[in-house]
Amino acid sequence: MRRLTLALLAAALLAVALDAPTAAAPPLTPADATALRALIRPLDGEEPFDTIPWEISLWDARKAAAAAGKPVLLWEMDGHPLGCG
Repeated sequence: MRRLTLALLAAALLAVALDAPTAAAPPLTPADATALRALIRPLDGEEPFDTIPWEISLWDARKAAAAAGKPVLLWEMDGHPLGCG
């Protein structure tokens, strides 16, 4: 719901910006930055990825999975961390 609200707000701002005459926007104030950060930042519980107790050691993860009778999800990536190149 919050992401939909943010998307609608962005679409409305874009529509206004495209319709408005070209003029310099007022600079952002520290209060504006604080309000935007609060709006954009995910709320607690909104990122379920962060609630998983990830292991950084494959061996420790394998031992814990074997003890619990569960599989191991191996998340592996090659290349640049930002996906460039």
